[in-house]
Amino acid sequence: MFLSTFEKQVDSKRRIVVPQDFRAAISGPFDGVFCFPSIESDCLEGGGKALFDRYLGVIEELEFGDPVRTALETSVLGGMARLSFDTAGRITLPDHLCDMFGLSDWVTVVGMGERFQIWSREAFQAHRAAQRDVAREGLAAMRVSQRAARLAGGA
Repeated sequence: MFLSTFEKQVDSKRRIVVPQDFRAAISGPFDGVFCFPSIESDCLEGGGKALFDRYLGVIEELEFGDPVRTALETSVLGGMARLSFDTAGRITLPDHLCDMFGLSDWVTVVGMGERFQIWSREAFQAHRAAQRDVAREGLAAMRVSQRAARLAGGA
């Protein structure tokens, strides 16, 4: 699992060191990660073969020619880059992906269970604050719903 949040420096060749814990979590047909533009947020999403297989499974559930399938194929498969680790555990981020999300100097790498995201440091600070609000409100709503279900079940 990809856990925790790390700030990493991007060097002049657009390389970042992937956290050791993340490298250890990946098992697949090659020594590296799959990265593509996230569908959910303005960042890169990445992971190992398990993440690739999960997205492929979602895509294959849809009929060939379905507009959502085509959009996922274009966004995920068409945007995907296979990034191999070098001997220092670094990956080189493609120019077009760095340009798309303003990834330069410092980035934030965020573990999200079976996947991780790579953000510009400034963009992630704003995103994290917004996500805390969503999580706080969602958890409160879930507790109210659970409490109402318990009360209804006991009546």
